Amino acid sequence: MPRRPPLARLMLFAVLTALPAGDAALAQEQAPAAAPAGFSNTLSGLAAKARAAGVRQDVVDAALAGLSPDPSLMAKPTKQPEFSRPLQDYVADAASPARAARGRALATQWRPSLEAAAAASGVPGAMLLALWAMETDYGRDQGARDVLRSLATLAFARPETPSFGDEVVAALVMLQHGVARDRLRGSWAGAMGNPQFLPSAYLKHAVSLEGRPNPDIWTSVPDSLASIGNFLKNSGWAPGAPAAVEVVLPAGFEIASLRQDARAWARAGLRSADGSPLPDAGEAMLFLPSGAKGPAFLLYPNFFVLKVYNFSDSYAMAAAVLADRIAGGPGVRAPWPKGEKLLGQSDRARLQRTLAALGLYQGQVDGRFGPVTREAIHAFQRRIGWKPADGYPSAEILARAVAEAGG
Repeated sequence: MPRRPPLARLMLFAVLTALPAGDAALAQEQAPAAAPAGFSNTLSGLAAKARAAGVRQDVVDAALAGLSPDPSLMAKPTKQPEFSRPLQDYVADAASPARAARGRALATQWRPSLEAAAAASGVPGAMLLALWAMETDYGRDQGARDVLRSLATLAFARPETPSFGDEVVAALVMLQHGVARDRLRGSWAGAMGNPQFLPSAYLKHAVSLEGRPNPDIWTSVPDSLASIGNFLKNSGWAPGAPAAVEVVLPAGFEIASLRQDARAWARAGLRSADGSPLPDAGEAMLFLPSGAKGPAFLLYPNFFVLKVYNFSDSYAMAAAVLADRIAGGPGVRAPWPKGEKLLGQSDRARLQRTLAALGLYQGQVDGRFGPVTREAIHAFQRRIGWKPADGYPSAEILARAVAEAGG
């Protein structure tokens, strides 16, 4: 798998970039109110950081003068649907046939720009469209909040997370570069435009197909598609390789490992669900999101590049399925099990703690399951002789793990 940024930073990036702007009431600007004690100190500190980063005093003063905190952001945000819904439900909504049909229509409408963005980045046009859809429903839901106000509020409310303040500074750098102040509109967490870039992501990854010195990710579809592609390219996207491939396992297949070279999977008898040869694109991880009774996938390195955009497995899988459908594929072929019930947040965290106590898990105890947790579950299943060892976090596995750990 590709080398990925530290888990904590990716988790934060997912929270900041993936959550929607909220309902209509939250999206409306709050009326200015008296600033809580300490907010002015936060602004002063941010102004000093911006000046140290080379932002002119007049830019800082104009942007921060009269800025008030947003009361609706003082509480903790709600949990992400990417982490709290069954993957099959999330994919059904996010990668729906209707959304794919809209993507195909846009592919025709913007064909020259889409081809140029794909050629520059090495990312298929269908994937660029899929991420545009995942982020803002093809531009329909970009968010209406004042991003600078939101980020300053979060920097004040959560001083333990310095990245919020860093994003304020990045937004001020954008203004100094000539981005208009009224462009800084987006989600409650500071994500902007069609690709929902944070200010720092804009500075690093935004590019213009139309020759603008400041790429327009808000109203220019060509710039937005090119910027999404540039983000993935800069994050390690491997041109010509898939993100995920649905596979069929041989009858009675014993899952001795969840990850190995794609050629080893082929030798073991796995085949693509569409009958084509398995792509020989390096190491691949076997993923059974609903356990052995549901669809099976091999996750290639590009899947984990998608997780740099959003850390959720559900998000990355939905993007891969949607891209397949936009390109004319059928989506997921195998049936999903009916009535699937996930462990609740507290039970997921308990399973992680228990696996850690058994010496099998070394990740964060946060109730969010990804490859690290699944491999720990798989190792536990192998230890107790559980078959199939599919890495699926069932209630039965939780009970067995608790019993093995002594209650």
